[in-house]
Amino acid sequence: MSTWESEDGYPTLPKLGAMGIVRAILRGFPLALLVFGCLALLLLLRLIERPIFGLRRPWTPYITQFVCRNAFRLLGIRFSVSGMPIKDRGAVVANHSSWLDIFALNAPQQVYFVSKAEVANWPGIGWLARATGTLFIRRDRREARAHKTMFEDRLLAGHQLLFFPEGTSSDSLRVLPFKTTLFEAFFDPRLREEMLIQPVTVHYTAPKGAEPRFYGWWGDMDFGPHLLSTLAAARQGRVEVVYHPPLKVLDFANRKALARAAEDQIRAGLGR
Repeated sequence: MSTWESEDGYPTLPKLGAMGIVRAILRGFPLALLVFGCLALLLLLRLIERPIFGLRRPWTPYITQFVCRNAFRLLGIRFSVSGMPIKDRGAVVANHSSWLDIFALNAPQQVYFVSKAEVANWPGIGWLARATGTLFIRRDRREARAHKTMFEDRLLAGHQLLFFPEGTSSDSLRVLPFKTTLFEAFFDPRLREEMLIQPVTVHYTAPKGAEPRFYGWWGDMDFGPHLLSTLAAARQGRVEVVYHPPLKVLDFANRKALARAAEDQIRAGLGR
């Protein structure tokens, strides 16, 4: 799958001084304890949960939410939510800017991410994604039917799936054109009449005086240096998650019309 590249190139990450290293340690060590400690607890609980409930996960998502809510506290990044997440059967679509999206979108709501297959093999992030029930797909039209079936099974099991229709991440300052293929699953006769799609905008504000794209992570940017730069920041910015009014699938003629309406709402929320 191709990644997006900015015409302005990549931002230059600030150099780490002695205090930057200290800040990275003071934030990074507790964050690692939180994430991997709770991951171990989640995996243990899943040993009981899975044989009893199968696809459904009535307990472990609360651990994921606890981690994600507290991650921003440890990072020092201000976090806020506006609007109301849907409670009924449905799916969430959002813009994609950073690895921080995982924390931002899991914190307010119990969701299951739909991610490109390569993520499953990424150190750290891949482990977390698999443990929390992420659905991995290849964006290949030849596999569209199989993906549609997986979507339907998870939705019928009561999961609220979250995916990024842009298909890749950007610099946090824009919304890329939506790809519409995955929207087709919502038009299945078993789902269409009651399915809601909620557009969500994730809006990052860089620390004062920093490059506006500070939290953006895209293209060929390495994860390690970006994580270290975020941990070492003298000042942190903020992230706001904006829940827009849900869209009824039944109100749209086809996947392209539904995708366009969702994209318009998310783009308006970012002001782009």
